[in-house]
Amino acid sequence: MLTRGQKEEQVAELREKFDRATSVFVADYRGLDVPKMEALRGGLRQVEGCDAEFRVAKNTLLRLASEGGQADGLREHFAGTTSIAMSFGDPVALAKTLVDYEKANEAFQIRSAVLDGKVLSKTEISTLATLPSLDELRGKIVGLLQAPAGKLARLMTEPAGQLARIMTARESAGGSEGAVEGGA
Repeated sequence: MLTRGQKEEQVAELREKFDRATSVFVADYRGLDVPKMEALRGGLRQVEGCDAEFRVAKNTLLRLASEGGQADGLREHFAGTTSIAMSFGDPVALAKTLVDYEKANEAFQIRSAVLDGKVLSKTEISTLATLPSLDELRGKIVGLLQAPAGKLARLMTEPAGQLARIMTARESAGGSEGAVEGGA
């Protein structure tokens, strides 16, 4: 059993993490064994840009830590066997990982989430998981920015290329005419 000081320390730690997190997901893990929980933690560590943490905590501590913060809307979901996943980076990457894990493990059920202070429903979480990740969006933006520059470079070199083709054609035409004239 935790002492009062240990509880206060855990509540303060959770509150700090809730405030720093870009998203917080609440899930029921009833029926998952330790190896499956460790597999989820390992999967979260491997997701680039996610910077996530997954943990099991007592509902009382979670309620106290979320009070008045961005995770306050999740208080009603802190019941039963509760686990939380927090992203300190890309919330989409965490949502994708958790939704995929939920599909693979029936015992794991996402209850709700909060993103920038807004509580998300199961449908909204599924939609969030289908969005491109931050890295994918960055790649698309770089591609969009490079496309005009590439077109401009091609336009700038085109007149020189046309001139070179005309000169080559004239040289070829001039060389064959000269051979015909000299032989006659």
